[in-house]
Amino acid sequence: MKQIAIISGKGGTGKTTLSASLSYLFQNPVMSDCDVDASNLHLLLSPVELKQSYEYYGGKKAEIDYEKCTNCGICKDKCRFDAIDFQQGRYVINEYACEGCKLCVLTCPEKAIKLVENLAGYYYESKSPKGVLVHGDLNPGEETSGGLVAEIRKKSFSVGESLKKDVIIIDGAPGIGCPATSSVAGVNYAIIVTEPTLSGFHDLQRAVETLKKMRVKFGVVINKFDLNEFVSSSLEEWCFSENIDFLGKIPFDEMVNLATREAKPIILYEDSISSKYIKSIYQKILQILFNK
Repeated sequence: MKQIAIISGKGGTGKTTLSASLSYLFQNPVMSDCDVDASNLHLLLSPVELKQSYEYYGGKKAEIDYEKCTNCGICKDKCRFDAIDFQQGRYVINEYACEGCKLCVLTCPEKAIKLVENLAGYYYESKSPKGVLVHGDLNPGEETSGGLVAEIRKKSFSVGESLKKDVIIIDGAPGIGCPATSSVAGVNYAIIVTEPTLSGFHDLQRAVETLKKMRVKFGVVINKFDLNEFVSSSLEEWCFSENIDFLGKIPFDEMVNLATREAKPIILYEDSISSKYIKSIYQKILQILFNK
């Protein structure tokens, strides 16, 4: 079973569009949406049944035992994150500001504060027309997205093994932070989707540097290449000069808007000009990973 992660140096490059299309092109996949801060792969894959829901606990938050609390205010004075407020005659924890640093626990003279496990989000196993989709959502303001990504990948792998799937398609998180590195750790292949802009070029270089340090094999796709063919050519030449797998280019396609509105992968539209380019990219992936 191969794991393929589709990532991008920045958001909005078309990563999810390509992920959904590859999910339909591969014959026996598990789909995994690891962009937990803005999960949207399910919008294109249209799950028809929620098979299982799981709670995700990430980090800890402070909690006050008011039977012990004497309202001395030491915790508020010591808190470096302004996460303790005085409301209606007592001190309360602002769960969105609390970082779980434990300073209030250590300085409370009455031992009235403790850290408790924090419910940071949920992840799901759903059934879609194409197969199993594992996806999740981080609660607003939470910062443990890398941990939730790891849980989603674990579930995707166990589902893939039990159902004897051939491939896991991972719609990874953008950027180079914790959720992005958690999306690609240990995968067989990563696909970086970029765009022909100077900022896209810059973010591509950062993503490439990160993947090289993680020793993950990868290739590059340029989306909407015809919006700036000069920068697109520069991107392509740079990939060849750096000995990077260049998987192909995808043109700007107005039908992508239609596909998004109708909640379908663009690959299902025969009149789409980008569809044949995506199929060509798929063939290159098969050749690299399966020698087909």
